[in-house]
Amino acid sequence: MPKIALVDDDRNILTSVSIALEAEGYVVATYTDGASGLEGLTRDVPDLAILDIKMPRMDGMELLRRLRQKTDLPVIFLTSKDEEIDELFGLKMGADDFIKKPFSQRLLVERVKSILRRTQAREIPVSSASNSNSKSIIDRGALVMDDERHTCTWMGKHVVLTVTEFLILQALAMRPGVVKSRNALMDAAYDDQVYVDDRTIDSHVKRLRKKFKIVDDDFDMIETLYGVGYRFKEQ
Repeated sequence: MPKIALVDDDRNILTSVSIALEAEGYVVATYTDGASGLEGLTRDVPDLAILDIKMPRMDGMELLRRLRQKTDLPVIFLTSKDEEIDELFGLKMGADDFIKKPFSQRLLVERVKSILRRTQAREIPVSSASNSNSKSIIDRGALVMDDERHTCTWMGKHVVLTVTEFLILQALAMRPGVVKSRNALMDAAYDDQVYVDDRTIDSHVKRLRKKFKIVDDDFDMIETLYGVGYRFKEQ
């Protein structure tokens, strides 16, 4: 079963969330602060991590920053803060989802299930590559995306994307030149039971552009049509 890492300094949350996730069959590893969480997640990488933002020794934002240097594992943030800047900053750093405290255990479990469903096909055995359906490959010149392997390259250089970033880019690249509204991108990247607002999509797109500019400073293939949405340029 998938392994979930839970990092929070509130022992009541550690206990209650662990019970809820284990009841669904997940294996749960818990950590009480960011520093021990970083050590544990680096040593034994889980399938998904749930991080509190405000923690001693190392906060959740710093923990995510360090994790993103080594892995693209899905991350859900738990936060008791009301400031929107925390959510936007977290999304820019590569978080997949945000849940504000106090929260429903059922809601958290559904969010976990939703993200894990989107990651099920990220790895396939090399021996199965010859049987891979060619429809899972998107080839747009410099951009190549492999859905089954969850890999993305630009000009032959690997670009590490989170699950949400991959799905948004995939939705755009499938039909170059066609404008995708924010609502359409929400539908592509999130399950029906998960609500996000326009700024969430905007933050993911900004991070996508930033990642591609790291490998190609001239990257400008994702266009914004103000008041309408986004599109991938036709080459």
